[in-house]
Amino acid sequence: MALSKGDFILVEYNVRVKETNTLLDTTDAELAKKENIYEEGKVYGPTLIILGRGWLNESVEEELLKHDVGSEVEVEVPPEKAFGERSPDKVKTFSLREFQRRGLSVSVGDVVEVEGRQGVVKNISGGRVTIDFNHPLAGKTLVFKVKIVGKLEDTVEKLKALASRYLKIPSSEIEVSLLSDEKKLTVTIPGKYLSKRDLGYSKLALAADVFDTFKDSVSTLVFQDVVSRPS
Repeated sequence: MALSKGDFILVEYNVRVKETNTLLDTTDAELAKKENIYEEGKVYGPTLIILGRGWLNESVEEELLKHDVGSEVEVEVPPEKAFGERSPDKVKTFSLREFQRRGLSVSVGDVVEVEGRQGVVKNISGGRVTIDFNHPLAGKTLVFKVKIVGKLEDTVEKLKALASRYLKIPSSEIEVSLLSDEKKLTVTIPGKYLSKRDLGYSKLALAADVFDTFKDSVSTLVFQDVVSRPS
């Protein structure tokens, strides 16, 4: 049976630029290390996707809806459905003095912010700085290879996977309990993650999603941080 929008599924995937075969993203830690895009602190392995939210890519998710658990799907996403076509109108030239007045030293390849937009310095000559405000992947076709590993049915398992995604902590290290009568959800986090960057913001984002997605099951969310004495 094909999947449906709103389904909680676990997927493994690789994303490459078609034109160069450059690996952009992957759930495979070893592949990430091999191709030098490994990120410390990132949770690798099967990741949660709620179909219909566009967390992966809208075109890719539309294709996944035609398949079921165990399927391996390859989807080419053209520029207009990825990061857009390149536009020459987004390449602008500025006076080098503008940057010098702000105390900024710029070099070719730098990412800078001008007029509220981020761009890449492409050229510096004759007292002028050329900046490309196109997305670095504009004009590129992306190739997604996705394997549908599983589909979550149990509410607690869904909540645990959602917590792992937002908090960026492996689900094996998170404890989740739900008191159905009280509609009280408790998420227990190991103390070693207390200094994790943006953890407070991640908790708030998780709470907002839980209250929206599980409005009939959860009315209270408690975060419990557990610090154990070193052995």
